[in-house]
Amino acid sequence: MRRRPQSAALSPAFVSRAGSEKTVSTAAGQSRFHTDLWLCFTVQNWILDFGRPIAMIIMPLEWFPLNKPSVGDYFHMAYNVITPFLLLKLTERSPTALPRSAVYLCIITFVMGASIHLVGDSINHRLILSGYQLHLSVRENPIIKDLKPASLIDSFELLYYYDEHLGHSMWYVPFFLILFLYFTGCFTQVKDEKMSYSGWLLLGPSAVYYWYLITEGQIFVLYVFTFFAMVATVMRQRRMGFVLDSNGRFLFYNFIITLGLVLVWVAYLWNDKVLRKKYPGIIYVPEPWSFYTLHIKGS
Repeated sequence: MRRRPQSAALSPAFVSRAGSEKTVSTAAGQSRFHTDLWLCFTVQNWILDFGRPIAMIIMPLEWFPLNKPSVGDYFHMAYNVITPFLLLKLTERSPTALPRSAVYLCIITFVMGASIHLVGDSINHRLILSGYQLHLSVRENPIIKDLKPASLIDSFELLYYYDEHLGHSMWYVPFFLILFLYFTGCFTQVKDEKMSYSGWLLLGPSAVYYWYLITEGQIFVLYVFTFFAMVATVMRQRRMGFVLDSNGRFLFYNFIITLGLVLVWVAYLWNDKVLRKKYPGIIYVPEPWSFYTLHIKGS
């Protein structure tokens, strides 16, 4: 009697089990702490963004004349290229699929806003070298208020609007939206996943940079809304049995430490009458460079 040959086809249950094991394995690999990306973010933020105005002040004017792009401008150009690339790589590593159209629209808007800010910020720092005082409004500045014809002052106010309002909004809103979209995918059922030592080392420098970003960019309201959205997401996911993975914790701890730094900064300058006049209203968050021109540069 001839034996019946075994079928080469795999059973549906085996295929389903293998597929789920592969998915779990992939998700576990994607949820590992992204030391390379977070290190690149921290280094380029400190050098290309925070260090940009410092480099413009330190470098001799003979090397970068005022009518030519400065070293800070080249830093800003590099930032406008590297940061969108890092944001795209970050979304690619999200454990869950993010809406591509929203991500691409945010990246496009981010690049446009950062480019608008590039022009305004470049002229702004040249004005500082000429005596412009950041703790005063445009019309109160000694080098601006006596310009003739007077319509030139309106042009400088328009430049200030593009730099400090329109450019910042188109820059920071999509930036924080991408971080939040990524954050929503940073949840796992693995209870014992801990952040690596590299993450703890990067936490301090990263949080200090975000303090600078929020205070200098005047985006405290946007930051608070993003932070509350993160808190609400964490509470909702916990009720469903999920906890933050190592990358989600890194972002969440960043926002918590940044909030503490901003509160300390505001408390320190709470009774400064000059800065109070520059930043009226309920939300009082002075810019570090206004503090520099008022209390450090003069001395």
